[in-house]
Amino acid sequence: MKKSLIFLLFLLSFTNVYSQTAAKQDALVLYNNGKLREAIKVCEDELLENPNRVDSYVVMCWALVKNKQYAEAEQRATEGLFVSPYDLRLIEVLGEAKYYLGKNSGAMEQFQRYVANASDNSARIGTAYYFMGEIFIKQARFQHADIALSSAVKKEPLIDKWWVRLGYAREQAGNYLESVNAYDEALRLNPSSIDASRGRERVSAKLQ
Repeated sequence: MKKSLIFLLFLLSFTNVYSQTAAKQDALVLYNNGKLREAIKVCEDELLENPNRVDSYVVMCWALVKNKQYAEAEQRATEGLFVSPYDLRLIEVLGEAKYYLGKNSGAMEQFQRYVANASDNSARIGTAYYFMGEIFIKQARFQHADIALSSAVKKEPLIDKWWVRLGYAREQAGNYLESVNAYDEALRLNPSSIDASRGRERVSAKLQ
């Protein structure tokens, strides 16, 4: 009887630990499945249990940005960086939050910090270069935008929007032949891209 009771207590304890572990893994699964509010809630619960859980800050911030809750993402990423000041995932997502809030200087600082420290195969390095390119376009620094966006498409060559923006940067810089090449690549990836078609027409007219 005593052995049975001990075994039952052990089983209940194991089940509880397993359930908690599964719950901690749910946030990323929910995020990947597009269930953003649910992912955020799981992360909030995890941080109540353990305020130093960096992964919870990361997934929460990804979900907040994707859910267009940029101010909260900025706040949470900043909190997470107090816990882990050199976490590159938080640095990058803080840059995204600041970008969408119109804080271009702050966003650029985070993206530059990210690309300076991330490895070439880091998951979001292409994204960081893309946002840097967009900021340079806003600043009318089109040669810089060309360099940043060229780096972005080199890392992730299958995103047609990035090729369109590269074509636009080159167009504004007066590099028309290279601009056409970028627009052509965007159209190869997405033949129905209106922005790529219009961009190519504009540049082709300038080359005649």
